[in-house]
Amino acid sequence: MTVTANSPARSRIRWAQFRELNVLVALFLLCLFFYWQRPETFIKTANLAVIMRFIATFGMLALGEVLIIITNGIDLSVGSMTALTGVITAWMILKGVGTLLPPMPMVLAISITLVIGVLVGIWHGLFVTKLRIPAFIITLGTWLIARGLAAYVTRGYPQVFPSEHPYLILGQGEVGGIPISFLILLGVAAVIAVILNRTPLGYRIYAVGGNIEAARLSGVNVDRVRIFCYATSGFLAALTGVVLASRLGQGTPTVGGAYELWGIAAAVIGGTSFLGGEGTVLGAILGSAIVGVMQNGMVLLNVSSYLQDVILGVVLVVAVVYDTLRRSGRKLRFWRR
Repeated sequence: MTVTANSPARSRIRWAQFRELNVLVALFLLCLFFYWQRPETFIKTANLAVIMRFIATFGMLALGEVLIIITNGIDLSVGSMTALTGVITAWMILKGVGTLLPPMPMVLAISITLVIGVLVGIWHGLFVTKLRIPAFIITLGTWLIARGLAAYVTRGYPQVFPSEHPYLILGQGEVGGIPISFLILLGVAAVIAVILNRTPLGYRIYAVGGNIEAARLSGVNVDRVRIFCYATSGFLAALTGVVLASRLGQGTPTVGGAYELWGIAAAVIGGTSFLGGEGTVLGAILGSAIVGVMQNGMVLLNVSSYLQDVILGVVLVVAVVYDTLRRSGRKLRFWRR
């Protein structure tokens, strides 16, 4: 297909670039504001490392949400899955599996946890594609199941690692001042960017989100594409849980509260449309950076945790309304004459 100067395809490309430029400007202004409020703290190396760890956590969740939201879905389970997979990893490394298996090597425990995340994602995909269960319902159910399992397995107590355990390097270590978790995010982002922009699978993901029936009539295996997206989101939620447990030094069932909302907010702020068919890896990373800077800045300003949730809700609503109006080509009118 030839993209002419005034073609819709070229218009969408320009608009996507404009959206990311807007997000980048917003990120710059946000950083400027928090630096103005706390100049002695905000740009310290230690604080920048904290921000990068926030970005790594929300970024991996946002990348999974981007894939699913592009295909007109949603995954509400990722916050609870972060808690459950962190608990599973810590339990297997420190205690093994009951009386069946002794404590496991770190790599084996992490690998099993990631496989569990993929299987949960496939579970979601099968319910959505084969049984036509709304994604909101099945992932909300998993959100409850995962949170309950994490608390039941541990009886509510965290599984704490010794301070010198090598597993802690994954979430607490740095390379040249850059957290390892942030480098993991960049690696994951690069892989997903290649999939979305350089492979037939990426084109099919956008096609399914743009018009699912047209994609099906064009020969796209819609069910397989959507299952892949949910499986990837499950994998990234598990990876986030593994990294976060390492960062905290413990697998705890109380972690990950509202993380699914932070991940969704990062994706939407970065330009992923709830109407489907639009979303980029760069946008997700920039959106995650805004969310990470916001959370760090609110902590520096001693903003109440309750008020932080209010601010998150306002930002998410504004981003969704803006995207809806942009996609429909309408202007916001508060009254009509």
